[in-house]
Amino acid sequence: MFASLQIHQDDLKQNVLLQLLAVVAKQPAFHQLRSVEQLGYIALLRQRNDSGVRGLQFIIQSTVKDPSNLDARVEAFLKMFEVTLHEMPDAEFKSNVNALIDMKREKYKNIREESAFFWGEISQGTLKFDRKETEIAALEELKKEELIEFFDNHVKVGAPEKKILSIQIYGGLHSSEYEKIIHDAPPPHSHRITDIFSFRRSRPLYGSFKGGAGQMKL
Repeated sequence: MFASLQIHQDDLKQNVLLQLLAVVAKQPAFHQLRSVEQLGYIALLRQRNDSGVRGLQFIIQSTVKDPSNLDARVEAFLKMFEVTLHEMPDAEFKSNVNALIDMKREKYKNIREESAFFWGEISQGTLKFDRKETEIAALEELKKEELIEFFDNHVKVGAPEKKILSIQIYGGLHSSEYEKIIHDAPPPHSHRITDIFSFRRSRPLYGSFKGGAGQMKL
């Protein structure tokens, strides 16, 4: 099961909020979904960056529960994590901010890693070669209330600006659950995609950071 939350197009403030949220939520997600509930060997939360459009993604591979059930467990985790985030002490918030800043201050391990960063900026058309420095400066000014607001607007269950795509792959062990779910109505406030191409044509698109053919906006 892949549950991908699309949040924003490349933006300095929202980038650091997303990165910090991923740092804060990664270990609790693994602990709850992998260690406590033992849903599967693979149970992780990671960031996504699709051509400058950023978000979060839960990935769970399980023989214990069917994908629809896994999707429900992710939502249950988000409800649990909402309480954790709102009650986070200021000292813990600051510790997470400092940990992220330390990661950004790490030197490139080799020329391949360094060139990958610069070519990534070029290929996506973002051209923010001072990204690390500007993000560190933004993190140093970040407040806990801003992180909570970001989570409440984009990620929590029922968030007003939440956009989530759940890709559910059913194996032979859960064929009966699959037969049932395809005949049931989809959950409230959701849409079951039966025609990928029609669905894509129906959705608004983000603009490109690049200019015309072979050119980029400078």
